[in-house]
Amino acid sequence: MKSRLIDRIMVSENEQLLNAIEGLLRATQEKEEISLTSEQIEMLQMSEVDIKENRLISEKDLMRQDEEWMK
Repeated sequence: MKSRLIDRIMVSENEQLLNAIEGLLRATQEKEEISLTSEQIEMLQMSEVDIKENRLISEKDLMRQDEEWMK
């Protein structure tokens, strides 16, 4: 379920929907402590390194690559 939701969020350009999802997540985050697995922490750390090393891709380029991959 998480993967399906993430996929749908990634391709959505509906700003109202994304704002609503963010609001829901923020509201639940305030009520419960988030606990990350070691794998999730490692992925976040890898992302930080990518950002520092300027290994970034624009959303537009990412969508284009996804469309090409889906063909």
